[in-house]
Amino acid sequence: MNQPKIKFEQLKKDFYLQGDRTFKEFIPSLLSGDSWAQKLKVLRGLDFEINQGETVGIVGKNGAGKSTMMKLIAGVTYPTEGKIEVSGRVAPLIELNAGFHHELNGYENIFLNGAILGMYRPEIEAEVNNIIAFSELSDKFLKTPLKRYSTGMVMRLAFSIAVHARASIFLIDEVLAVGDTDFQNKCLLKMEEMKQQRDKIIIFVSHDEQAVKRFCDRALLLNEGKIELDDTPEKVITRYQRISASETQ
Repeated sequence: MNQPKIKFEQLKKDFYLQGDRTFKEFIPSLLSGDSWAQKLKVLRGLDFEINQGETVGIVGKNGAGKSTMMKLIAGVTYPTEGKIEVSGRVAPLIELNAGFHHELNGYENIFLNGAILGMYRPEIEAEVNNIIAFSELSDKFLKTPLKRYSTGMVMRLAFSIAVHARASIFLIDEVLAVGDTDFQNKCLLKMEEMKQQRDKIIIFVSHDEQAVKRFCDRALLLNEGKIELDDTPEKVITRYQRISASETQ
C-alpha cells in the first residue's frame, strides 16, 4: 500500500461571482465581450507537502481559503492553475450533509455514505455494528429519516462512518463544533488514537486554538490565500493572533 501524501505545487484557485443583473444590464457585456462576473482569487500559489503520520492544523480567519483547500484535497473542486497530488483514500468531514440522503434513514445512510467514501459493501457490513456503537444512536433513530436528525446527530453519524472507513487521509473541518461536549471529547480521543498509529494524515481545521495546539504537531497559517507560516502550532497561532490584533486596531 502506498504511503499517504498530499502535495500542492504553485496551486491557484479562483471563483467567479455573478451579481444579480437584469437582462437589459447583461446585454452591453454580451455585445462587447466583457465579462460580467467578478473574479475572486481564493488561493494564490500554494506550495507545501503533507506526508504520512503528520497531523496538521489549518489556521486562518474566515475567507482565508481553508475550506477551499480542504475541498481541493477531497476532490470536490479543482485548481484553476497549478497541481495537487493526493495519494490515499480520503475521508472528508468538511460539510455535514455531504454524502447523505435526507429521505433515507440512518442505517441506509451508513451504506450510502460508506460507499461514497470508497468502502465496498462487505467492508461496510463488517464495520456497521462498530459505526452504530460509536455513534451512540439508538435503533429508533437509525430507523428514522435523516431529515428528522439534529445537526449534532448528523455529526455523530458522519464522524462514526468516516473513522471506520479505513481511509488514510482524514479531513476535519469545524464539524466537531456542532456536537455535544462529551461526544466532541470522544471524537478527539479517537483522532488521538489514529494519530498515534502514525500511518495516516489528519488535517484539522478549527477556530479552537487550544484544540489545534493540543492535537496537531504542525500548522499552516492561511492569510489572504497564501501560506503565511508553516511551523509548530504554537508559533502559527501566535502569528495569527498578532495578525488578528493588528486588523482590529
